[in-house]
Amino acid sequence: MSDFVIDTPPIVAIPVSGTDNLFPVRRVYCIGRNYAAHAVEMGHDPNREPPFFFQKNPNNLDPSGEFPYPPRSSDVHHEVEMAVALKSGGTDIAQDKALDHVFGYGVCLDMTRRDLQGEAKKLGRPWEIGKAFERSGPIGPLHSVGEIGHPDHGLVRLNVNGELRQEGDLNQMIWKVPEMIAYLSEYFELAAGDVILSGTPSGVGPVSKGDLLEASIEGIGNLSVKVV
Repeated sequence: MSDFVIDTPPIVAIPVSGTDNLFPVRRVYCIGRNYAAHAVEMGHDPNREPPFFFQKNPNNLDPSGEFPYPPRSSDVHHEVEMAVALKSGGTDIAQDKALDHVFGYGVCLDMTRRDLQGEAKKLGRPWEIGKAFERSGPIGPLHSVGEIGHPDHGLVRLNVNGELRQEGDLNQMIWKVPEMIAYLSEYFELAAGDVILSGTPSGVGPVSKGDLLEASIEGIGNLSVKVV
C-alpha cells in the first residue's frame, strides 16, 4: 500500500543504445549561447563571458520521434544540441575529474517558443514559458562512454525537410563539457540522472507542422523528429 496521496508520476527515462536498459532522468540543465556564431545571431557578444543556464523539466525530454507543435505560439524554433548524461555527481567538482561523472551522450533538440521567449526577455522574466513546455526536448538514444568515449569534436547538423539549417562542430563550444559540469556543481548538487544540454550552433529557425527534422552529431548518432 502506497503512502502517497496521489498516484506517483512515471519515471522519465531515455533509451540506451544497444541495450534494453533505460537512463532515468533527474534534472535537465541547458547552457545558453555556447557557440559564438549562435550568440551573434541572437544579438549578443560572442566573447567568452561567464556561462549561464536555464532548466527544462525532466518530462520535457521525449524519445518518441514526434514533436507536437505547441499552443500559444506561432514561432517555434529548432536547436540541435549534444546531451550529456551523468552517472554520478556532487558539489565543487574539479574540471579534471568532471568527465568521470558522465554516463554517455546523445542527440537532442531544444525546441523553443521563440516569440514567448522574446517577450519574457523584454520583460526580464524567466524563460520557462518558451523553453520548458510539453515534449520540448526530443531526444535520441544515449550512447555510453564505453561505446563512444568523450566526443570533443565532430560535426553537428540539422536538416529540415532535407535542407541544411544548422551546422557546427563540438569543438566550437565556448564552454567545454568538463567546464560546464564543474561550473554547475559550484551552484547545484549534481547527481546521477542529471542531463546537460550543451548549446546549439547558429542557424536556428522556425518549424511548421509536417516538417521532418533530422539531427546528427558525428561520433554520437542521429535523431529524426516529425513535427505534428
